[in-house]
Amino acid sequence: QVQLVESGGGLVQAGGSLTLSCAASGRTSSSSDMGWFRQAPGKEREFVAAIRVSTGNTRYANSMEGRFTISRDNAKNTVYLQMNSLKPEDTAVYYCAAGPRTLLVRVDYWGKGTLVTVSS
Repeated sequence: QVQLVESGGGLVQAGGSLTLSCAASGRTSSSSDMGWFRQAPGKEREFVAAIRVSTGNTRYANSMEGRFTISRDNAKNTVYLQMNSLKPEDTAVYYCAAGPRTLLVRVDYWGKGTLVTVSS
């Protein structure tokens, strides 16, 4: 089992920045890839970004590449999501995810989520 704990959510004004963190614990060796999904009110959960922990290879949703940057600190078993130029439509619960070597096409583990609210 892998446990994922998100932090860093909060309220930010449009145009601002926020960095989310996801700390992994447990059998982290079983999950080569980590990343983020989000779910806005009344909408389905959608993919945001993924990173291969060993190599740093990344994958982004088309609509977020350029504004969002995913990174990792292997010594801390932590993945980050730097979000810039935030828009009200970025308001969502952001979930950390982990899975095998598919860059989160498949997800085995989920965090409980952290709320990001972007005010206009």
